[in-house]
Formats: sequence, structure tokens, C-alpha cells
Amino acid sequence: MNKLKTTLSDDQLSALEAHLAGTLKPVTPPMEIVQRLRNRIHFPERQVIVLRLRDWQRMFLVFGGVMSGMLVMITVARAFFYLMRRHM
Repeated sequence: MNKLKTTLSDDQLSALEAHLAGTLKPVTPPMEIVQRLRNRIHFPERQVIVLRLRDWQRMFLVFGGVMSGMLVMITVARAFFYLMRRHM
């Protein structure tokens, strides 16, 4: 089935944006929720980030873990596709 792609002109897009801007009103969340989120989201200080990046042993361990996980996933996927092709 062919689907027709409709293209809108700049005037039509502007009119649509203006209509949506008038329809969709901004909603302010309660301050209680905002305060809870601010307490949960905590960005470490710059010095902490630098210390974590300088810890090359941990970075090597993380990198090795990610690469090992990817290797296991690729091996499982190849085995799965091999077995599926064999049965077809």
C-alpha cells in the first residue's frame, strides 16, 4: 500500500505551531515535587569527577567488563542465528 507523504509549507507550519501554542498551556508542578527531584538528582562536584577519571584501574575494569559483555552478547546472537538458519 502506498502512503502519501504530505509536506507542509512554512506558513502552514507556523499556523500549526501558533495553534498548538494557544492550545497547550504550560503547567507548573507543585513545589513539593520539584524539591523532591532536586534532592534526588545530585551531580558530583568537579573534583570528584576528575578523581574518578584519574582512577585508571577502575576505568580499565569498567572498559573490560563492557567489552566482555558485548563479546558474550555477540556470541549468543551468532549462535542463535546459526541455529535458526540450520532449522529453516
